[in-house]
Formats: sequence, structure tokens, C-alpha cells
Amino acid sequence: MDLLTPGPGLIIWQAFVFLLLFLLLSKLAWKPILHSLKEREQSIQHALDSAENAKKEMANLKADNEKLLRETREERDKILRDARDAANRIHDQAQTDAKKNADRMIEDAKSIIQTEKNAALRDVREQVAMFSLEIAEKLIKKNLSDDKSQKDLANTFIKDLKLN
Repeated sequence: MDLLTPGPGLIIWQAFVFLLLFLLLSKLAWKPILHSLKEREQSIQHALDSAENAKKEMANLKADNEKLLRETREERDKILRDARDAANRIHDQAQTDAKKNADRMIEDAKSIIQTEKNAALRDVREQVAMFSLEIAEKLIKKNLSDDKSQKDLANTFIKDLKLN
């Protein structure tokens, strides 16, 4: 059982070594360890502060981006509305111009047709008159070959003149 219970000298040596180790560690190790822990705590705090600042800056940037995006959408919508309005105006103007041009072309065509029709009728009348004159000339030459037919024709003209 002596092995399980330590002797008083062993306890004193153990206490002495413990105190010596404690003094050595406090002088040589505890200060640098505490200093490095403090530095680590400060660097962690600095990182947390930086992260918080970055988070705030990101929130500000996000708000700015959303504002810019909203303004850009509004401007895009305005540009699209203006473009649609301009396209509609151009389309309406083109339709109006096309209708005017078509009406003018129709009127020009009608006047050309009327002119051609009148010219054709004049030509037909001239040809009918020429044919009538030729027929009348041939008939008169044939019918008036003797004196009696000439006198009968002259009498008919005289009667017609008196009646009118």
C-alpha cells in the first residue's frame, strides 16, 4: 500500500516543481499566450467590425442598385412609350400619305381615262362623220346621175326648209 500513498517529501518536491513551473510559465509563456489571445481577439473584433461595415455598405449599395434599377426601368418604359407613340404617328402619317397618294393617283387615272375616252369618242365621231360623208357622197353621185332625181332632191330640201 505504500505505493499508493505518496510520501511527504514527494509532495513537497511536487509542490516545489509545480510552483517553479507556474512561475516559469507565468513569466515566459502566460504573457505571450495572453498577448497572442488579445491580438487574436482584436483581429476577430476588427474582422467583425469590417464585416458589419461591409454588410451596411452592401445594404446601401443594394438600395442604390434597386433605386437605379427602378429609375432605369422607368426610363426604359418611357422610351418604349415614346417609341410606340412615334411609330404610331409615323404609321398614321404613312397611311394618310398613302391614302392621299392613292386618291391623287385615282383622280389622275380618272382624268386620263376621261381624256382618252373623249379623244376616242372624238375619233369615233370623226370616223363616223367621214364614213357618213363618203356614204352620202357615193349615194348622191349615184342618185343624182340624172336630172329628174336632182330636181326631186331639191324639191324635198325645199319642203323640209319650209316646214322647219
